Amino acid sequence: MVFTRRPAAVLTAIVAACAMAISLTACTTDANSQDTADDRTTVTSSAPGVVAMFTPSDGITLNQQTPLNKWAKLTPNLTKALTSAGFKKGDISHTTSDSLDKQSRAIQDYVVNHLSGSNTTDDAGIVISPDNITLLVAPVVEADASTRQYGDYVSQELSTADTAEGSDSTDSSDSSNSSDSSDSSTGSDSTDDSSSDASKTVGDSKNAAQAEAVDRLVSSLKLAKESGMHVVLMGNSIKGYKPDAFVRFSDAQAIGKLQAEKIVSKLELSKASKDNPKYIEVLMPYTAVDESGEASDSTFVQEAFRGIWQVLGAYYQKGVVESPSGTLNGNSTEDDWQSVAYDASKEGSTAKVLDARLAKADEHASPTRVDGIIAMNDYIASEVVTELDDLGYTGSAADINPQITISGIVGNITGKKDLSRSDVPDPIKSPEKDDSADSTDSADTQDDSTATDKTDKTKDSQWPLVTGYGAYVSNIPSIVNGKQWMTGIEDRQTLAENIAEACALLNKGQTLTSMSSVRNTEVGGKKEVPTISGPLLAVSASNLKVTLIDPGYISLADAGL
Repeated sequence: MVFTRRPAAVLTAIVAACAMAISLTACTTDANSQDTADDRTTVTSSAPGVVAMFTPSDGITLNQQTPLNKWAKLTPNLTKALTSAGFKKGDISHTTSDSLDKQSRAIQDYVVNHLSGSNTTDDAGIVISPDNITLLVAPVVEADASTRQYGDYVSQELSTADTAEGSDSTDSSDSSNSSDSSDSSTGSDSTDDSSSDASKTVGDSKNAAQAEAVDRLVSSLKLAKESGMHVVLMGNSIKGYKPDAFVRFSDAQAIGKLQAEKIVSKLELSKASKDNPKYIEVLMPYTAVDESGEASDSTFVQEAFRGIWQVLGAYYQKGVVESPSGTLNGNSTEDDWQSVAYDASKEGSTAKVLDARLAKADEHASPTRVDGIIAMNDYIASEVVTELDDLGYTGSAADINPQITISGIVGNITGKKDLSRSDVPDPIKSPEKDDSADSTDSADTQDDSTATDKTDKTKDSQWPLVTGYGAYVSNIPSIVNGKQWMTGIEDRQTLAENIAEACALLNKGQTLTSMSSVRNTEVGGKKEVPTISGPLLAVSASNLKVTLIDPGYISLADAGL
């Protein structure tokens, strides 16, 4: 009995000692002492804490043309902003992944390691508690070639397993109907069936892997939040998941709307009339079929056209804007995106489409008049510029305002002078429609007719406004010389500063209500999510120095100066 009691007594003593040690440790922690049992220090609420960034690896656009809206361009801005906000460089980590599977595993490992205590201190030996850690996560999403031309920040939404299952069942139903239809037909090719089955198997496997990666990501982020960590999603949302904050970058509708609004302002459509309308052509590039041979998701192009039509629709309906090709008219709606959409994945497709839309009446006729072309992104805009030159259009966007010359633009960019602007008068009635002043002098009438004819031909061949998006470095010289009128870009520095401020506030246990750049929106189907956003920057030759060169986004050499 003595021997049986002794182990019990020893166990009791050990438990009591552990309890005392834990109690002392807790007291020490509550008192914010810098010394713990293992001589480590604990971070206090006044310290900024830790930020872990997880972003996609940068994609590659066609012909290596690169937009400035890239993750590799944003992360240095973020790191600089975080250090300015008080974070130590050693407390800022960055992980890139080229797939959602790899990214979800990286985030899972990070969260588990910190919660298990295997990676809870920084280089100075400071213990990092979960509530002093913010995860900045830009979920990896798949984008087709045409979507990648807008850069990496275009907001998309990841579907959860529930949505994926719904899609699978729909696909199964469609496959069943297709199978029934195939059975009722004669002469079906068994080879085609085998190929189709193989493609479906590959697609199903890919969808299953994607669903698994999404589930892993969501589980990891939920575990992080439950432990006290903060989660900020950047760019891409996750259906059904509510983060602590969301950073909204550009979306398709905003990109389309930006270009349409700038066209309206520059062409002064509020002063246009039916008798002298403006001619605007809209190009909506997209990828019709994905790499697996299945129909691509057309949501992006639909939303982009919706943004354009919300601005230009009323002008088409009033008859003060016309489409040279007739693809859009007063009866068109925001659902008629297919009227102006084309498969841009095929080489030379943009040139072919533009050539058809601006076709001359005959080989001796002057070019078809067009005042503006919405090209959507800089890759397409570069092709438009090349084709316009081949079609015989002359001049540049600078000619729309005669007091702004190319030399004046260059002088402004290099800091030598400011631009002076004045409106170009545009008659309410075009010369060919103005019959209000009949002359009795036949000679004068003939001279006037000849002069008018020359004016008309000059007007028809005048270089139009060409818009784009992405601020491709390769396109900047075209913006300087006026061949491409404008492009668009995210205000990276301001966004980075706002994100850094949000991280600091979250790590201190504070809300984001004090931030002017934050408002509550619906994200991934979840309401009241604090959302950081900012207006897109429209860049043209007149403000290129202020928007791109001064902030350090590009150099004078990039602008061809």
